[in-house]
Amino acid sequence: MKSSREEGEGKGVTIGVGGQGEARLFLSGRLSLENLRYVAEQTHRLLERPLVKSLAVDLKGLEGIDSAGGLFLLRMEEEARSRSISFERLNVSLRVQGIIDLLRPSAALPGPGPSGEGPAGFFQGVGKAGITFLSDFSQCMTFGGAMLAEALHCMAHPTLVRWKDVLLSMKKIGVDGLPILALISFLMGLIIAFMSSLQLKQFGANMYVASLVALAMVRELGPIITAILVAGRSGSAIAAEIGAMRVNEEVDALVTMGFDPLRFLAVPKVVAAVVVVPLLTFFSDLCAIGGGMVVGIFGLGLTFLTYTSLTSWALTVFDVVAGVVKSLVFAVLIAGIGCQRGFGVRGGAEAVGNATTSAVVAGLFLIIVTDSIFALVLNYVRW
Repeated sequence: MKSSREEGEGKGVTIGVGGQGEARLFLSGRLSLENLRYVAEQTHRLLERPLVKSLAVDLKGLEGIDSAGGLFLLRMEEEARSRSISFERLNVSLRVQGIIDLLRPSAALPGPGPSGEGPAGFFQGVGKAGITFLSDFSQCMTFGGAMLAEALHCMAHPTLVRWKDVLLSMKKIGVDGLPILALISFLMGLIIAFMSSLQLKQFGANMYVASLVALAMVRELGPIITAILVAGRSGSAIAAEIGAMRVNEEVDALVTMGFDPLRFLAVPKVVAAVVVVPLLTFFSDLCAIGGGMVVGIFGLGLTFLTYTSLTSWALTVFDVVAGVVKSLVFAVLIAGIGCQRGFGVRGGAEAVGNATTSAVVAGLFLIIVTDSIFALVLNYVRW
């Protein structure tokens, strides 16, 4: 094979080129950003030759290479393959090969796990989920214990509570949520009365529609609807507010100034929820009974006096007290889990969003589980 040698004077790199369709490129000296332009020009001329079908780059004489030189070798390979020219690197030292491998685009992508490790199996997934659940449960119990101790301390020293913040939280949780709660509860009572009347009409038992609506709302649906609404509106807002303060290091600033974050931020919100949620539940029951009354008067021919008499006859003090107790427990759970998720934020805006979502999901889960426990216990408790 005839060969010709082209040298770049003063460039620190020597290039030799072979002919007859099989080209060989000899690089010597140091391939760096200073002499890269000359090497690129010679390489481009070589690849543009119509008879070149293969290219071998001999790096035996190469003394050194920087990142620009490594990228140039990768680009040379890409350009050769794009022209359907076979490409090969010869006599590559370990150091040069390491730099080239480091600069490959695939190096930035996560590679496969160690040999023998496949995707996590079913039991591994269950184990990880169990560990996560136990860790979250432990954190909730720890926070709950600290919150209980702080609440008892504030009960013994009421002046420590920031009552202005309590009133502000009561407005946010209670007053601002009245319109949507009234609408949902009214429609719920109306739907229950309408659907039940379709069946009870067949047996001439229209008068029991009032009892059904009252018992269903006061015992079960009223507290649950109110708790779900408060968890969606206020539980998420509490987590987002405290989480944002955590990200902005405002909680750390409170600690530096000598304030207890639980007493300063969490206690007013929990107190407000405990006061407001039972009142919201009672308001929800009244709106639902009003919705049932609309169906009773205009759809079943009952009078206002008859409907109210049947409602008061069906309800007992136990039913009302049970609904209030449920709402108190729900209020503590919603406000507590919102504060816990907010104080647990670590990171940036994404962490705040995750904490907000987690507060709503965990709150709804605890509401359903707690209501199930109440349903079993209250079924056997009477006075």
